[in-house]
Amino acid sequence: MLLPLLEDDRPDWERDGRDWPHRAASRFVEAAGLRWHVQEFGEPEAPALLLLHGTGAATHSWRGLAPLLAQNGFRVVAPDLPGHGFTDPLPARRLSLPGMAEAVGDLAAGLGLTPRLAIGHSAGAAVLARMCLDRRIAPDLLVAINGALTPFPGVASFLFPGIARMLFLNPVTPKVFAWSADRAAVRRLIDGTGSRLDPQALDLYRRLFTRAGHVSGALGMMANWDLPSLARDLPRLATRTLLIVGGDDKAIKPDDAFALRERLPNARVELLRGLGHLAHEEAPERVAEIVLSEAGAAQTSPR
Repeated sequence: MLLPLLEDDRPDWERDGRDWPHRAASRFVEAAGLRWHVQEFGEPEAPALLLLHGTGAATHSWRGLAPLLAQNGFRVVAPDLPGHGFTDPLPARRLSLPGMAEAVGDLAAGLGLTPRLAIGHSAGAAVLARMCLDRRIAPDLLVAINGALTPFPGVASFLFPGIARMLFLNPVTPKVFAWSADRAAVRRLIDGTGSRLDPQALDLYRRLFTRAGHVSGALGMMANWDLPSLARDLPRLATRTLLIVGGDDKAIKPDDAFALRERLPNARVELLRGLGHLAHEEAPERVAEIVLSEAGAAQTSPR
């Protein structure tokens, strides 16, 4: 069976971003040799807050949470990660966790951003943890929402990145995935994370998944992720850390956060029952309340 040719394998801002959530908050900036799509909320002089989405997502993932944080006194900055959404992909030689952290660090420096608070979902939390360890940022509080901070158990830690690498290296794979990403397929994919999203959120994911370039960016990120190295370094992560965990997360075991808490110098876990891997999209008000409470505590605690 022949697959239809795709006119453009990257998401296009004028086509795919025509009604993007909070489009008025979007702008494009140059940093680290890439053109980045960035959304900003709040007053420019307010304390900075950096948001990083997870693998396969983009700034739409924060459509509910970002405005709530901005309304409570933060300058919120949320980029599309390299190869995701409307941001250029990194070259293959830089497709690694340290490479991604370096690129985001260069973006933050270019924006004059010194985050007081850093929030990452899934793989985005891993990028932020790496940035803290490498002293590219020094926030008062790091929040990991269902953070992908530890390797898969057993043989899966070797098998899954290897599979992602093979899929990434095969140029047909992203096109096949994009061609088959209808509404039903996207709903099954999201349901498989333990989350239930509204039709608009599902449509935004579908819009991205039908672009082979976005799929390739997600596969490239997974293929070059070295979580064992990050896990070895995490015990020296001195940053105050909040691990927010969806009790119904099917992508990352909730128990992993409780085990990780024992290895971190300054961390606690907040369990959100009834929510899945995309807890911040399902219940942004609940997540905002927890984050703001913890942020207030972090600002009044000695560092």
